[in-house]
Amino acid sequence: MTSTPSSVSETVAAIAALPKVVLHDHLDGGLRPQTIIELAAEIGHDLPATDADALGAWFVESADSGSLVRYLETFDHTIAVMQTREALVRVARESVLDLAADGVVYAEQRWAPEQHLRAGLSLQDTVDAVQAGLEEGVALAAAQGRTIRVGQLVTAMRHADRWQEIAELAVANRSNGVVGFDIAGAEDGFPPSRFPGVWQYLADQNFPVTIHAGEASGVSSIAEAVHLGQASRVGHGVRLIEDISFDEHHGTAALGQLAHWVRDHQIPLELCPVSNLQTGAAGTSIAAHPITRLKELDFAVTLNTDNRLMSGTSMTHEMTLLVEQAGWTLEDLYDVTATAAWSAFIHHDERRALIDDVILPGYQEIQGAQL
Repeated sequence: MTSTPSSVSETVAAIAALPKVVLHDHLDGGLRPQTIIELAAEIGHDLPATDADALGAWFVESADSGSLVRYLETFDHTIAVMQTREALVRVARESVLDLAADGVVYAEQRWAPEQHLRAGLSLQDTVDAVQAGLEEGVALAAAQGRTIRVGQLVTAMRHADRWQEIAELAVANRSNGVVGFDIAGAEDGFPPSRFPGVWQYLADQNFPVTIHAGEASGVSSIAEAVHLGQASRVGHGVRLIEDISFDEHHGTAALGQLAHWVRDHQIPLELCPVSNLQTGAAGTSIAAHPITRLKELDFAVTLNTDNRLMSGTSMTHEMTLLVEQAGWTLEDLYDVTATAAWSAFIHHDERRALIDDVILPGYQEIQGAQL
């Protein structure tokens, strides 16, 4: 995995043009600062800054606290301006355009419909609005010469009691752009076992599930996600590293029972390095973040942004940091991108086409790529 200085600079230069896949990206965590300012002015919502650059900096500084609770508080402002159909359409459209400009060719945008009802919209109204915005964004990106496919991941908030209702909303919209279900929010104290019937319902409906786990809470949270929740993917999952013992002297690793289970079943981990450092979930630097060790141990690792606004990040930024600070190579970037594509909540033949027709050719265009 180690890169030489010359290959590092060459890889960094190529990253912007690489095709990318992001599976863990929050719609309400990726707004443009200028959009927040304009939407806030329309509804009289007070912001900590009214200059786009200053507001963007405020979000990053506020999220960079080492506390998931403080990190989540920044969403009070983004959610406040996403309460009308017009606002939801705009935010979704702009998110697609920003992702496409970053080279993303497939994305899943997760968001919680129940948080967007203050102005009188119904749950179905919100799904329809976001889908309209996503489709507009895809069409506009195509007009700019960029190809991207985007699906909705409908999310229930862990601390609320609407899990079953939101799960049914997700299933009802599987032909309206919704590709999966998630629970998010305060992880510690709100485990999947709070509403066990939801997971059986989703399994009976053959509906894909990803669950936030192993971020603010540890190994037991991941265990519930994959066993009770029957999650096809784990949102974050970075604290699975706590179930692995490393012998630095001999260069060996001993996996615990859950770590073996996750690796044996190749359950994808939706890792978000920059965000994880901000919330104190794992690691003290990009170089020390568990993503590299987990990848070296052959876990199904995917690379994600989580919240582009709060983390001041993008897929290009995440990849660049891993190359510059953790010694990743072009092959490493291809591996996590292909893993993400194979883990997407679309059908098998569509995944294969995404890799064979888009991702692999995109990497092969980069001079010196041997994949």
